[in-house]
Amino acid sequence: MAKKKQRDNSITRNRRASFEYSLDERFEAGIVLTGPEIKSIRHKKVSIGEAYCFFDDSGVLKIKGMRISEFKNAGYVEQNPDRDKLLLLTKTELKKIRIKLRDQGNTIIPLEVFISSKGFAKLEISIARGKKYHDKRETLKDKDVQREIEKYV
Repeated sequence: MAKKKQRDNSITRNRRASFEYSLDERFEAGIVLTGPEIKSIRHKKVSIGEAYCFFDDSGVLKIKGMRISEFKNAGYVEQNPDRDKLLLLTKTELKKIRIKLRDQGNTIIPLEVFISSKGFAKLEISIARGKKYHDKRETLKDKDVQREIEKYV
């Protein structure tokens, strides 16, 4: 089981995602943000632990539950830390996600918020299926076995 290399420019990760869900396909999405929100993200004041993605009535992909704390030096700008944020993907990626979501039990969860090489805030999302209790126990056993192997190598 190969570990995924962690990005140098990572802001926050959803650490419980791989334990709670079996991850299928990953996508990088842009996020539509205001000025104070991007400044808060750069100061690592963001949480995606309870967040999930959904398609609204107009067919646009949004993220709900992503909390970006208020930026203190924003001045008079009104800030709503819990608003739904728009995600930016290509048409082909959106179509692929919609097709996968037709299967019962699939959902879209955020995995990581990071800053791209061009300076934009990006969100890594994945199509996932919830694990059952016995699957979670099996995952823990596999981690213990891997840890023991690494200890003696």
